[in-house]
Amino acid sequence: MSKISVVYWSQTGNTEKMAEEIAKGIKEAGKEAALVEVSKASLQDLKEAATFALGCPAMGDEVLEESEMEPFVAQVETFVAGKRIGLFGSYDWGDGQWMRDWADRMTKAGAILVGGEGVIANNEPDSAALASCRELGMALAAE
Repeated sequence: MSKISVVYWSQTGNTEKMAEEIAKGIKEAGKEAALVEVSKASLQDLKEAATFALGCPAMGDEVLEESEMEPFVAQVETFVAGKRIGLFGSYDWGDGQWMRDWADRMTKAGAILVGGEGVIANNEPDSAALASCRELGMALAAE
């Protein structure tokens, strides 16, 4: 059984809820999901993986969380070429620019984005956002 990591950073729990739904989608599709907070994530595990998901809410001026997630993503960026990844996160204001920037960054690094630009939710994810997360999980597990 293939294990797919869902690595995330969450302050209020909204992005964590999204991560949990992605993990459910992965499991429904018959694969194993590893739900991992970024502070406990292994870069080596992701280097060896063909597929994984990354989640972070928008912070400050629509950027990734700067103390843990941004340095982690900067490292992932060095080896993400050819890997299938899904992106997700919540936001409080703005229009999702941080996700468009993140998706563009990962695409330029050679990642294959599963589910398009990424799943976003305004504050607490509603039923539609949670369904999109589950669909992302299933899509990640599809190959």
